[in-house]
Order: sequence, then C-alpha cells, then structure tokens
Amino acid sequence: MRRVITFVLLGLGVFAVATGLLLKLYAYPRLAKVPHNIDAKSVAQGSGITALVYVPNGSSVKPEIRENLSLTSTTKVTGDLSQPEVTRDSDVTSWVESSIVKDDATRLTVTAGLRRICLDRHTGEAVVPCEGQYYQDELDQRVRASRGDLQQPGLNFKFPFGTEQRTYKWYDTEVKKAVDAKFEGVEQIKGLEVYRFVLNVPPTKISEREVPGSLIGREGEPTVKVDLYYEASRTLWVEPTTGAIVSGRQDGKQELRTPDQQNGKGTYVFNGTLQLNDETVSKNAAEAEKNLSKLFAITTLPTILWISGAVLILVALVMLLLGGSRQPARGLGNPPTRRQGVGAGV
Repeated sequence: MRRVITFVLLGLGVFAVATGLLLKLYAYPRLAKVPHNIDAKSVAQGSGITALVYVPNGSSVKPEIRENLSLTSTTKVTGDLSQPEVTRDSDVTSWVESSIVKDDATRLTVTAGLRRICLDRHTGEAVVPCEGQYYQDELDQRVRASRGDLQQPGLNFKFPFGTEQRTYKWYDTEVKKAVDAKFEGVEQIKGLEVYRFVLNVPPTKISEREVPGSLIGREGEPTVKVDLYYEASRTLWVEPTTGAIVSGRQDGKQELRTPDQQNGKGTYVFNGTLQLNDETVSKNAAEAEKNLSKLFAITTLPTILWISGAVLILVALVMLLLGGSRQPARGLGNPPTRRQGVGAGV
C-alpha cells in the first residue's frame, strides 16, 4: 500500500507541473491579448488652466488665450476591424483614438486629435507592417505613414501583460517619439495594487508657425513667426498583470517663443494639469479586476501548480528512499534449519 501511495503522489506531482507548464506556455500566449473590438472612453479634467481657445468670429475663428479655465478632455478608443492586420487569432490589432479638449464654461475647443495605429496584442507596442496608420492634430492635416514605417513607436494605450518594475518606452503624441516611462513605486488605487510610472519631456520644439502679433503682445504686427515648445510630466498608474492603465495625470506646458526668447519668457498657450476623473478611474479599476479573474488560470494558477507539484514529487521521492532503506536484506547468511520434533526417527 505504501508503494501505491508513493507512486500516486509522484504521478499527481508530475501532472501538476505539466499542467502548469501547459497553461503558461500554451494557454497564456493565446488568452493574454487585447481585444480587436475595443470600445473605451476616458475623461480627464482640470481647473485653473491657461489655454488657447478658438472663438467663433463670423465665418472663421479667432485664437484667444484665456486663464483660469476648467477643461475636460475626452478620449475614445475603438477597434478598426476593417484593417487587413485584424484576423481572429492574429497577434496584431488596429485601434483608432479620437480626443478633444474643451472649455467647460463655453464648450470652445482647445485641442483635438485623431490617430490610427497597429499594436502587438500582448505588449501594447506599435508594430509594422501596418496598413492605414496616421495621426492628425490639425483640421485637414492628416499625416500618413507607409506600411513599413513605424510612425508611432513604443507603447500606446497600455502596458504589456505582466508589466515589470523597469523603464519602458512610451509614445508621446506631442513630440512624436517614444520617451522613457520610469518605474517609481507601488501604490494602491481602488483596492488594486498598481505600478507608478513617470514620463518627463523637457522643453522641446515641436513646430513652427505664424500667429497674430496680438496673441503674443506685439499689437503692431499682423503676424509673427514663432516656435511652439512643449514640456510635460506624465504619471501613469498601471495594474501589472493586465497592463491596464487605471489612472493618469499630466502636467503640461506649451509656449510660443520668438527666436530671441528663452524658456519661460514666451507666451503660454497651455499651462495646467489634467487628470482622469474618479468615474473613469473607478471604471478602469473594475475592468482590471474583471480581467484579473479571467487571467487567474494562466497567471497565478501555474505557479500554484508548480509549487504543489514540486512538493508532491519531493514527498514521493522521500517515501521511496525511506521505503527502500527499510527493506530486509535477502540471500545473505545461513539458511534456516528445520526443527525436528521430539522422538522422531531418521
């Protein structure tokens, strides 16, 4: 019976380890993917902000810098199922992001943007080849890229499944390049453990343009050539198992400078902080918790199976060794003698 129990334990241990490996190596790559048909909305808000708004002026609009504004930024992300990269089991998907920032009081537009990109469904990184990728920051000025050109490199929208405590490259939509997202700590948000990542963009020239002289304090000049500089500090709170962004905040500045002006001496057309509101954070946290339960079988369960299997195998081996050491020696010494009864003859 002891040997039967030993081999049953050994078999269970091997089965547990093998099942854990199967879940990790086979099931995980197939299930830990972002969906093709995403349809998500997030809202960020801020107050006391300086911003450039476009005021209706007859058949056109007039740019005007206003202070102490309350702004709302609305971002929508949807899947583009029409793209050739999107197939049922593919590791690549295509998403479209539209965003708009408005003044709460007047509903005047501050900024708006639109972009399409192909993503690795496991890591959240932009990939090529990608059909139909583009970004558009200004009306009727869409910037397209060829199929093989990685236009928006780095992470976009989310972090990888199984996010690690290290630096990642995150695509910044203003400077149009990937910047360092540095891990800076672990926190709790809405009962979830999240990783805090911080991105810093130093003052960077992002465009040249002509603006009315009145916009920058040069009343006597119809137009003035200026450079637009951008700087920002962005914080993202990420649920590490799913890579989902639970909360986010951006402190940003945009400054118009003439060639003779230094940093901070120009005219700010944006200066303030926008942060995801509580409703969006609560929705993101609930969605992350739901996905965590779905991923349990391919993330936490393999570790449990490996530990349990290793313990069972170790117990079985110990029982085998102990059982072997207690077996009596055979074939050594003199054979037993036959006992004869009293008075028996020969």
